[in-house]
Amino acid sequence: MLFFDEAFTIITDKGGIQQMKLFADSGCDLPLDFFDSHQVTLIPLRVHLYGEDYEDIKGINPKKVYEAIRQGEMPKTSQASPLLLEKLFTELAESGEPGIYLAFSSALSGTYQTAVMVRDQVQEKYSDLDLTIIDTKAASLGYGLIVRQAAECLQKGWPKEDIVADIQFHCQHMEHIFTVEDLGHLAKGGRLSNGAAWIGGLLNIKPILHVEDGKLIPIEKIRGRKKAFNRMLDIMEQRGVHLSSQRIAISHGDDPEAAELLKSMINERFHCQEIFTHIIGSAIASHAGPGTIALFFLNADLSS
Repeated sequence: MLFFDEAFTIITDKGGIQQMKLFADSGCDLPLDFFDSHQVTLIPLRVHLYGEDYEDIKGINPKKVYEAIRQGEMPKTSQASPLLLEKLFTELAESGEPGIYLAFSSALSGTYQTAVMVRDQVQEKYSDLDLTIIDTKAASLGYGLIVRQAAECLQKGWPKEDIVADIQFHCQHMEHIFTVEDLGHLAKGGRLSNGAAWIGGLLNIKPILHVEDGKLIPIEKIRGRKKAFNRMLDIMEQRGVHLSSQRIAISHGDDPEAAELLKSMINERFHCQEIFTHIIGSAIASHAGPGTIALFFLNADLSS
């Protein structure tokens, strides 16, 4: 039997004590208080705006980024600091604790690749470093749902290998369905090809995209936001399993009213028990732009 205390300490039935650390970067778009309350170590991506360098989530309010974009600014982003990764991984090695780092999609950020490189370097000095790095191939609250699930599994006292298996299941089955106001933002930031972005300039056309193997892929174009939302729900119905009992997430590009509208439409259609909404953070906002609405759910049965 396993028992769990507030410090994320797993007390095994053999009387030993195993501590474990979780790491996640700011591409998961979870609020800062989540990291504090769940004792997940935040690794910030970086945002460059008005000649200043900011730590995502910790150092800049995303509303500042949205306002800058509306005024014609083009914020830039960079991956998490290799020096910070080295510091955190060295501390983990010296503690003797196992760790899991859930990383933002490698197709959208170089942070996963850098983290693997830094871990390998730290292991040259600390051969017993036990750190599993997982490319979630997810973004925003799709990634955030995976992080929340991992934190809850740790709270329940699951062993590391079971947590890793559960995370991998969620990574493989997490759906991202979203619409943006202007695909040009994604193209300029290198997150989408220019050829795929052409529909963003058409009058009142709302492109619908999804994530495939960690990459952003346009799938349809719909005229009008309400119709786009209805189409997103059609896709959700086609792909989702047991939606009423799932934890659903909606992230928005500084448009809480649209997020609430989509939430009410989901509740009316699927009667979901839990829908979590939050603003898209500064790093992803720098590429997606204002008005983005994203929907996240699983396409597989949790009980399978």
